[in-house]
Amino acid sequence: MSSVAAVKIWIWLSVFATCAGWMLSFFGSLRLLGYIVLTVVTLIAFSELRNRGLIERGNLRFNWNWPKLRRRFVRPFPLMFLALALLALLGGVLYPPTNHTGLSYRIPRVLNWMDATQWHWIYAPNIRMNTRACGIEWLSAPLLILFKSDRALFLLNFLPYLLLPGMLFSMLTRLGVRARVAWSWMWVMPTGYVFLLQAGSAGNDAFPAIYAIAAIDFAARAWTSRRAGDLWLSGLALALLTGAKASNLPLCLMWVILITPLWRVLREKPIGASIAVVLIILVSVVPTILLNLFYCGSWSGLKIEKPGMDMNNPFVGLWGNPLLLLVNNLCPPFFPIASWWNQHSLELLPGFVRQPLVNNFETTFQYLWEIPTEDWAGIGPGVTILMLIAGGWTLARLRHRDKMQPLATPFPPLVWKLTLLAPWIGLAAYCVKSGMVTPGRLIAPYYPLLLPALLIGANQSTLVRKSWWRGLTWLTFLTAFFVLIVTPPRPLWPAKTILTKLQSSYPDSRLINRALATYTAYSARHDPLAEVRAMLPPDLKVVGMLAGPDDLDISLWRPFGTRRVAHLGVREDGFDQIKARQITYAVV
Repeated sequence: MSSVAAVKIWIWLSVFATCAGWMLSFFGSLRLLGYIVLTVVTLIAFSELRNRGLIERGNLRFNWNWPKLRRRFVRPFPLMFLALALLALLGGVLYPPTNHTGLSYRIPRVLNWMDATQWHWIYAPNIRMNTRACGIEWLSAPLLILFKSDRALFLLNFLPYLLLPGMLFSMLTRLGVRARVAWSWMWVMPTGYVFLLQAGSAGNDAFPAIYAIAAIDFAARAWTSRRAGDLWLSGLALALLTGAKASNLPLCLMWVILITPLWRVLREKPIGASIAVVLIILVSVVPTILLNLFYCGSWSGLKIEKPGMDMNNPFVGLWGNPLLLLVNNLCPPFFPIASWWNQHSLELLPGFVRQPLVNNFETTFQYLWEIPTEDWAGIGPGVTILMLIAGGWTLARLRHRDKMQPLATPFPPLVWKLTLLAPWIGLAAYCVKSGMVTPGRLIAPYYPLLLPALLIGANQSTLVRKSWWRGLTWLTFLTAFFVLIVTPPRPLWPAKTILTKLQSSYPDSRLINRALATYTAYSARHDPLAEVRAMLPPDLKVVGMLAGPDDLDISLWRPFGTRRVAHLGVREDGFDQIKARQITYAVV
């Protein structure tokens, strides 16, 4: 099976899971039986539509070309990617999810819906349980319902990660990047820390990147094939991209520029186009936007979230976010002075720079950590420096028009130029709107779409052949191995054993004590209140919890499907209300 066929299957599985979540919620049937019935109905409908010619027949058979695969993965770059992927898989298999956003609201909101057998507005101090897009939640729901465990959730990141190289090569070459250059970058970009670390986690920042690449790739294919099916897949991929995170909405501009001249292709199959439009709306962020407007009067939900997430001064966002992105992405893979940096870095800035940042961004916006983790890392210094060099290489040769010509593309020159420019405009739109911390991970789907504009021209082929460039690439691969092996959520070395012995030999070492405390905290993060849960009656069906927005209640849900966590409000819940909610035990 080709990577394109695998991506098509992944898109359709994602569409089914998302549509199933909303439809089963509408009928109050978000349970295993509901998924089984809907799966049977979908397979029958799919077969009927395919027989009527409303769905194009494609070759989705598994037809592995083992000699070709063997030849590919004995080459150095593909072999490095394969080794990194296997280590990411090992980490996902060995360790439970510890991603903070996953444990604090992504997984708990699905558990709440499972208990109610439908989506509902959840009474909880963490308002993100209600306002955020539901993409990865609807993918998670069938796994949580079937296995009653979160151990398989890493597959929702790992499987798309495997698809990144092939689709990235396809997209880059279709947008005019030379094959030699695209071949190098298809292996380099996945070493970005946000992709690599989240490949074995339950995070939701990196997995939409495959939707972003597929949306542009299938739109570019449609210029050559003139098939409505390519446009439908492109639209579905884009809708899934927005359904994963509302912050991906600015990337729609690139897609709109590509597909607008092809609107006549959609008229050839109006019934299929109508079905595709309905599915696109259903799997996009639109349902979440409508629910947010109904429940809190704000399409994004930021109106009721903590200050700083929504940018007050767009101009500050336009220069402040790029500054934070550079600092975040250029942070070394080992940064022992992180504590000093977090306390004193703002003092290094002049007041006219520092004060606007403080007034417009979330608190702790300047924070960095000693070792990259999936909760904050962007693409890392290796990929960032290579992107900066590639962009500078292109800019330095703009005057040589003959060397800047792209490969032949089917697009008109204006459409091609606007397509390359659009993701950068989209990134600027994100910058003027968002004041959130850790922007390096939040813009994960942007990075691949920013590449084409940096890699145009024959001189890029010269660049990737230079020995110093290849040396930097190898250094990027090596640091990626280091980061993947030592990351505290899923260490692939006996961290606590070695650090405990070192601590006994060097008890006054601040660095060793800090490292041991970090690894110890992450080892218990997936179940932080296990001792408290053990104190509760084993047959308890509802447990109350009074806590702050970022406190984790995941321990009280375990084992999944046996009890429900009911959050309490200091001002809202008196004794009568607590009694009416059947709460006899509460954790404070």
